[in-house]
Amino acid sequence: MQVSFMLLIRSQFANLIMYLLLAIIGIFGLPLAIWSRSGALIVIKAYCASVFWTYRVICGLHVEFRGKVPEGEVLICSKHMSFLDVLMLAYMLPRVKFIMKRELIWAPVVGFYGWRIGCPPVVRGKKGSAIQAMVKHLEADKDTGQTIIFPQGTRVLPGAKVAYKVGPGVIYTRMKKTCLPVATNVGVFWARRSAVRYPGTAVMEFLEPIPPGLGVKEFMSKLENVIETNSDRLMVEAGYDFKK
Repeated sequence: MQVSFMLLIRSQFANLIMYLLLAIIGIFGLPLAIWSRSGALIVIKAYCASVFWTYRVICGLHVEFRGKVPEGEVLICSKHMSFLDVLMLAYMLPRVKFIMKRELIWAPVVGFYGWRIGCPPVVRGKKGSAIQAMVKHLEADKDTGQTIIFPQGTRVLPGAKVAYKVGPGVIYTRMKKTCLPVATNVGVFWARRSAVRYPGTAVMEFLEPIPPGLGVKEFMSKLENVIETNSDRLMVEAGYDFKK
């Protein structure tokens, strides 16, 4: 997609507002967040809605959700392309908690709210021990909800091939959780390390659940195939050309 000067200016303006809203809503929502986990979730969803409105009005970027949104305890394995898919998941899922990088716990506002809603912190690079710590944290958390993990472990550009990590498979088999794969095309409009926000409709689709009972290898193979196939479909729908 071509970037015009005005699009760049509008994008930068919207980005600035997004960070200002994070500080304003995050600080003013502290009493509610301190009161309860449910209060913290209300503040988070209010922030997400305000960001959606900002980018829709300033950049012409809309969000759309498809599929059946889960309400009970489930493992969410989602394609991760930018901060936008994080916001979309946090907005739509009723009792959301992300498996997040440990260093984010110390990030202003984000770290506090992540801790408040029960996000398990993970030390990147420690592989086996990190996975075991993650499972232990989830087993100890009695507040049921939707646990989100990004199988590729990082934001991915459209068309990029990044290997799936085994963490989701270990959680799925150890905890005997139903897994709900999630596909998205948000990277077409809001890519990692890009300041530009393109107009269009960013889609997030909740796919058919994978019931417990598969082995790690079989589960990971099925998960990758389902997420990648459907994310590619959504990106093509958004006008992305994989031949480039």
